[in-house]
Parts: sequence; C-alpha cells; structure tokens
Amino acid sequence: MQRYRRDSVQLNAIEQEEGEGLKGPKLVVYDEKELDSRVSYSASEENNDSKKYGNVGEIDQVSKRSYRAGNMSIPFERTNHQSREENQQIPQETVTSRSEAKGQSNQTTAQHDQNMRSPVRRFTDEKVKQMKDDLIRAKAYLSMTPPGSNSHLVKELRLRIKESERAVGAANKDSDLSRSALQKKRSLEVTLSKASHVFPDCSAMALKLRAMTYNAEEQVRAQKNQATYLVQLSGRTTPKGLHCLSMRLTAEYFALSPEEKRLPNQQRVHDADLYHYAVFSDNVLACAVVVNSTVSSAMEPEKIVFHVVTDSLNLPAISMWFLLNPPGKATIQIQSLVDFKGLSANYNSTLKQQNSRDSRYTSALNHLRFYLPDVFPRLKKIVLFDHDVVVQKDLVGLWSLNMKGKVIGAVDTCHEGEPSFRRMDMFINFSDPFVIKRFDAKACTWAFGMNLFDLQEWRRHKLTALYNKYLQLGYRRQLWKAGSLPLGWATFYNRTVILDRRWHKLGLGHEAGAGPGGVEQAAVLHYDGVMKPWLDIGIGKYKSYWSKHINYDHPYLQQCNIHE
Repeated sequence: MQRYRRDSVQLNAIEQEEGEGLKGPKLVVYDEKELDSRVSYSASEENNDSKKYGNVGEIDQVSKRSYRAGNMSIPFERTNHQSREENQQIPQETVTSRSEAKGQSNQTTAQHDQNMRSPVRRFTDEKVKQMKDDLIRAKAYLSMTPPGSNSHLVKELRLRIKESERAVGAANKDSDLSRSALQKKRSLEVTLSKASHVFPDCSAMALKLRAMTYNAEEQVRAQKNQATYLVQLSGRTTPKGLHCLSMRLTAEYFALSPEEKRLPNQQRVHDADLYHYAVFSDNVLACAVVVNSTVSSAMEPEKIVFHVVTDSLNLPAISMWFLLNPPGKATIQIQSLVDFKGLSANYNSTLKQQNSRDSRYTSALNHLRFYLPDVFPRLKKIVLFDHDVVVQKDLVGLWSLNMKGKVIGAVDTCHEGEPSFRRMDMFINFSDPFVIKRFDAKACTWAFGMNLFDLQEWRRHKLTALYNKYLQLGYRRQLWKAGSLPLGWATFYNRTVILDRRWHKLGLGHEAGAGPGGVEQAAVLHYDGVMKPWLDIGIGKYKSYWSKHINYDHPYLQQCNIHE
C-alpha cells in the first residue's frame, strides 16, 4: 500500500466510473491548520486561487466553476481515476516541492486573513426573485382555470400562492428567507410542475402574462400620475402652521393704533440713490427670509430699501411681522395690490380669463412684475426677487453692472443637460405664424427669480404695452403656456443681458436638484419648482440654507408649531 504525506491534501476515496466526456470532482481533504486559514472568496479571489494551484503543479487544468462547501472552495478537476494514475507517477521530489509551495500559499492566505478583519459578504437575491416569478406563474395558471372551478389543483395553487406570499413578505435578499420559506418555494415548484401538465398551451400562457404585464404597467402609470398630482397639490396648499401664523399676526395688527402701524424711515422709499429690492408675495415667512438674508449679507445695509407688495388679505400679517421684526438698518415698505387700482383693473380681468386652475399662473402678484415702471415711477433701477430665494452674498456688484442698453439682467437656462434647461419651444407655440415671424426657437432662454431691471430703458421701449398686447393675443389663441415665464421671454426678447451664473443658482426646489456644485458659492439660491423649503415636501439637503434665516424660537412660531 502506498503511503502519502499528511500535507499531500489529495485523497481518492471513491472510485468513479469512467465515461466519455464525464468529469467528476476530485475531493480535497484539508488538515486542521489549513481549515483555520481558509476564508470565503469572492469570484475574483476564486480565479486567483485557481492560478495559484496551477503554479505548484497540483492540477493540470482547473475548471472555471467551483463547488462551495461551507467556507471552503473545492475546485472541479479531472476524474479521480486519472488523478490516481498521475499520483502514482509523481516522484518524491515533486511531492516535497508541492508541500513547500502549499506552505507558502497557506502563509500568504493567513496574512491575507489578518488584513481582512471583516470579510465582505455578497448578498444575493436569486431565490427571492425566483419565488416572485413563480408566484406570477402560479397566478397566471390560476386565472386560466374555468370560473367557479374548485378542483384539487385550483385549491393547491391558491394554498401555495398564499403560503409563498407570506414566506416572501418584504424580503429583498436570500438571507432574509427562513428555512420554511425555502420549503414553501419547493412546494410551489412542485405544484407549478403539475399545472404545466394540465395547461400545456404555451401561447395561452404567453397571452395571459402579456395581459398581466400590461395591467401592471397601467397601475404604475396611474400611481405616478397620482403622485405627481399630489405633489403639485401640496405645492399650492398653505401649510396649517403658516395659516395659523397669519391669523395671529393679523389679530395683533388690528389691535394696534394707527400710529403704531407706521413703519420707520418711509421718507427713503423713493430715494433713487439707494439700493432698491422688491418681492411680491402672500407668504409671511418667505418674505421674512428674503429680507433677512439680503440685509444680513449686505456690507452696507443702511443703503437698502425693500419693497414688499402683497394682497389685501395678507397685508396686516406681513406688516405686523416686520413691525415686530424690523430689518436692522434697512428700510422696508409694505404695499397692497389695492394701492394700484388702475393697474389691477387693467390686467386682473384678463388673467381671470386664462384657463388654468393653478393660482400661481393666474395670480396678480405673479404678473405684477410687468408693471414695475408704474409701481415704482420714481426709481431708475430695481432688483426683483421671487419669494422662494435666499441671498448668500452682498449684491452691491449688481448695481454697477453695465446693462449695455438692455432692460433686464438674468441668468441663462439654455445649457442642455442641466436641470434648469429650457427651450423657447417648450413654452411657446412655434406652429403659429405670428410666433415664427417674431421669435427664434433656438434663442437662449433665461430665468426669473433674481433680476435686475433698468426701468428707464423699460419706459423708453414701452414694454408694458407690449406685454398687454401679448397677453391679449394669448387669450384669443394658444400662443404660449400659462404663466409669466413665456410672456417674459416674449416681452424682453433681445433686451436681456446674461448674468454670470454665480449670481443666481437655480433648481433647489426641483426633484432633479440644483446640479453639481455652485450652491455654496452662489450669491442667490432659488427654490424654483414645487418643493419649497417651507413645505414638508421640500428637499432636505437644501432646507438649511433657508431655515437658518428663521428664528424658530419666536413665540408665534412656537404657538403655531412651526419648526425646522
């Protein structure tokens, strides 16, 4: 009997029949020392092991597959009969050299084990996916049975479906499945095998699966539409806390005497040598953030004059807020739409004719921007903010900007691939001859939100009258979508100077986000879109830029349960 060294690691324990093209595994026995040093390898490590064994001459050809047993990887090799004949011909020197090589290999593996304190485990979900696929097949077979059928196979299918659905549950990977779940999986497979003999018609099965796929796609589409509608609805709804705050501030305002309702420094609101900023809004907190962020970022806040225009319903609340929280050295003026009776009578009736249920598009505050020379007749320049912006840097550089005879300064939105990308033909109907003659579909677009206006050039070109003309034409035939943006592109066409993008960062209120970089460096952040920072649906990673300008310890905010 031939004696083998203990570290030879090969043992031909079972004689296997030879067959043409048949290969069986060579069993490998590891001693206790080797077992301690073995770990589970990933697919890439298995390839390295195969190369390592080949180098020491242990095998001639290693199959690309391996059989996993616990934490050991046993390679599939040539037949045991062939291996036994080769082992009898291996000289003692080869065995010795192989043993030395094996020792070096084990030492290298042991060092590798020490470096890997926590081996990476690969989680698979093949069994979970297979169970879900089997459930779909089972339901398809069940739906193919005649109505009212109560046969043994139908009962068995219903039972297996119920068991498998409970077994899978919310499992996402195979390790989440229990042993009983795997038993249910095998039982379902047996039942499906029976059903395949009862319903052998593949075309009927394919037709049924196709119908089920179509039904599932329709359900997904309906859910997406509903989710989009709910997000849009949430964006147009006033939160309960903001409504509470407005009511409390309004009650306090009407309790004041006429002298107490006056804001300080009102003689400065028409001084054209100061820096004038405007915001049109019906949101108390939004106005507060715009004003507070602008003033706190300014190097010379005493030169700032803020003009807040709101509707008559929210005038008391916004006035009371700034009486309680004055903007430092800056001057603030609060006005109502009713103060511009001639203007409101002119455009309010036209806006109501627009076929839009979204109040953002039909709001008089949204379209008041096209009457700036009439609202501020004594001013030469003004910066207009949307109420969903936050100012991060001093904006004094805007006032020395060379407008080159243009009317409006804005950042462009014509870079394809960016979240803020817009094209003229997205909002303007270029199939209409009137539009084709006057506008270029490839012209660069720009954004509202933070804009510098030269009111003197505006008056010289009589752009308010041009806006009214386009507004009336849009009512008679479909020239552009609802809202102020396409009307702005048309009114200020070829009269726009493009600002450096660092002045105005867009996209913080869109699901796509603001794009890579630039948020910290931007002078103004704009939460355009429906995900406003004061709403629960606001994007969390951008909310802090807005909320840091709100004092959440304010008594009214505490009483109305408004918090970060």
